Amino acid sequence: MTDWPLCLMVPGIGNSGRGHWQTAWERDRPDCVHVDLGCWEAPIRNVWLSRIDQAVAAAGRPVVLAAHGLGCHAVAWWAALLGKAASRRVCGALLVAPPDPAVDFRLGDFAPVPTAMLPFPSIVVASRDDPAAGLGWSRELAGEWMSDFAEVGEAGHLNARSRLGDWAQGQRLLDMLIDGGPGLSRYPYRREQPSRPARPVRPSLRVVTPAR
Repeated sequence: MTDWPLCLMVPGIGNSGRGHWQTAWERDRPDCVHVDLGCWEAPIRNVWLSRIDQAVAAAGRPVVLAAHGLGCHAVAWWAALLGKAASRRVCGALLVAPPDPAVDFRLGDFAPVPTAMLPFPSIVVASRDDPAAGLGWSRELAGEWMSDFAEVGEAGHLNARSRLGDWAQGQRLLDMLIDGGPGLSRYPYRREQPSRPARPVRPSLRVVTPAR
């Protein structure tokens, strides 16, 4: 068993599928594995939370969660139920394009969105033209979760239709969570990660850390 984190891909409605960055990461990165949440077109909150919990427990080592769309809300609900206990199992979360429940009726089982501070470091990623959530709403949600916030320009819902390929920018954010920095929010109960050479972050990538 290794102490190096396993990256669990938590999809949104409809699963990731061909052309999605999560699928590309699962194919190209040995540290990324898919979480099969089931009931993809009509999500059931308790089922999704149970599947996340099972995947985290089965990892046998610390994990980083990389969620997209409704998967972000599933992670938030799971963390709200476990509280600080979640920080002993998860060392970070990349939360990409969390949707506004007011936009899609299929999100009703996950509403209202939990607004408690997440018990582990996290980054919310949003685009300016996401049809599932306004940029201001996404920024406010990141503030509620006490997550760092990364705006990536005009990229739609950051899904397969966005044609992101292996999404190198997102992988740099994932590596920031794995490495624990630079500029990433830290919590007093966060475990230190094994050291390794830090990957450089391109100057064009701007991560905003919320005021504490």
